Amino acid sequence: MKRPDSHKLCCFPKDVSGKIVGYENDDLQMPNKIIEMGLLPETAFKILYQAPFRGPLYIEFGDEKSRIALREEEARFIIVEKAV
Repeated sequence: MKRPDSHKLCCFPKDVSGKIVGYENDDLQMPNKIIEMGLLPETAFKILYQAPFRGPLYIEFGDEKSRIALREEEARFIIVEKAV
């Protein structure tokens, strides 16, 4: 599922528009709350800020411009790419 131009959300640059492509969940360790929060494939997002010392990522996503904080461990499950 991983494409050559895709990244994990935890490594995506700040203030760049992107979209969620899928998940890296081969070992079934991804928290269900990622999907429950609405972080679904094809969802547009932007990383607004990352707290110091590799703290949570603050992202804005969806048409409603919802904002959440995700731990880096959770963001590692989400595969993203730059929006076109």
